[in-house]
Amino acid sequence: MNLHRRPQIRVAVVGGGMAGLAAAHTLQGLAEVSLFEAAGRFGGDAHTLDVALPGAGGAPVAFTVDTGVLVFNERTSPNLLALMARQDLAPTEADASFFVRGGPLTWGGPDLGRALSPRRQLMSPRFWRLLADLPRWQRLCAALAHALDGPDEALLTPLDDFLRARHFSAEFRDAYLLPLCSGFSGRPAHALLRAPAAAALRLWHHHGLPTLGGAAPWRGVAGGTRRVVQALLAELADVRPSTPVRQLARDGQGLRLVTDTQVERFDAVVLACHADQALRLLGAVASEEERAVLGAFRFEPEPVVLHTDHGVLPAARGEWAAWNVAPAAGPAPASLHVWLNRVQPLPVEQPVLLSRNPGAPIASERVLGQWALERPVFDLAALRAQARLPALQGQGHTWYAGAWCGNGLLEDGLKAGLHAARALIDRFALVPRLSERGALRQALPGVLA
Repeated sequence: MNLHRRPQIRVAVVGGGMAGLAAAHTLQGLAEVSLFEAAGRFGGDAHTLDVALPGAGGAPVAFTVDTGVLVFNERTSPNLLALMARQDLAPTEADASFFVRGGPLTWGGPDLGRALSPRRQLMSPRFWRLLADLPRWQRLCAALAHALDGPDEALLTPLDDFLRARHFSAEFRDAYLLPLCSGFSGRPAHALLRAPAAAALRLWHHHGLPTLGGAAPWRGVAGGTRRVVQALLAELADVRPSTPVRQLARDGQGLRLVTDTQVERFDAVVLACHADQALRLLGAVASEEERAVLGAFRFEPEPVVLHTDHGVLPAARGEWAAWNVAPAAGPAPASLHVWLNRVQPLPVEQPVLLSRNPGAPIASERVLGQWALERPVFDLAALRAQARLPALQGQGHTWYAGAWCGNGLLEDGLKAGLHAARALIDRFALVPRLSERGALRQALPGVLA
């Protein structure tokens, strides 16, 4: 192995979210890597904001708030934890308490005392039917976990049929399962019922959604995921923010990337962007298979508001939790209101809240920031397309990565970026070279589980 040879190929990574950062970082030192990002910042959903609010003495206190990747756990995010360990970033503890209002019933957790509040529900047979179904659902999720990444036809049946066939009560479905799934996925309850059962089971398993005891502890990143993004960017030689790629052209030996200012040739490309964006970039050169697979994925906007209006929380202060779900009146998705003071170590007493699909308007004077996320829709077409995606990787010197390749989480984007980079390394038989410091570069940890 010649450790002194210069990189022989050029690789473009399009998309500066976690998938693109992981792919570019892994390939850095093995190839000449250029990372393109259309926006002015890198990180995608890994978004940390600077905020200033009055402290205990009334003087403004400046601090950071993580708004994209709020929590994760050791079971579902091994690659993120390995990356943080490599960068000497210690995870922080995060509150996993939650409150769900499902029509006339309410539900809290993860401890039994919160679950049994308010006490008047103890006289309701509907509440006890909900309570009886909860451990059954938890056992079912655990038993089917091994089949979720390649679901069989039984798991592709609509969730509504799946629940009825297993005799889950309407109370469990309407007051617990659907509000939580809707709040965390951003999809309306009626759409979830029509979607494959595998989508809800994967959401529950991979998000580490709250249960009544026994859940893996939730963690956060001290200082925000901005620190993770900055650490990755610091080791990349060619990063290009505010540089949207407009078009891709293939020539049999590689690709030409067209931006607003130039046309460049690369030997390979990792499209670390949404599937629909990748398909638009390919345009007329997309194969029939690429059109079928990439075209099967849909993305829906989800409004997000960072604010201090605690009127969105339950009326009784004692019912406030870190995660508060309120079902929508009508066909809209449930609202998820995260009490960030309980999830992150914020230096202020004033409640700082992150509302996804807030429903009712937030008082404008309380708004600290607002934007929209594009969330993947994991319907039947998307799950079938995911099963076909591996066969698409590498065709036309093109690889695909993004959270949409998995379950929509930062961990999924990270893993997809690592997979794409490793596949590209194998295809071109890339070998490491000596860095400027004279030591072999270390790629990202390769857990990939």
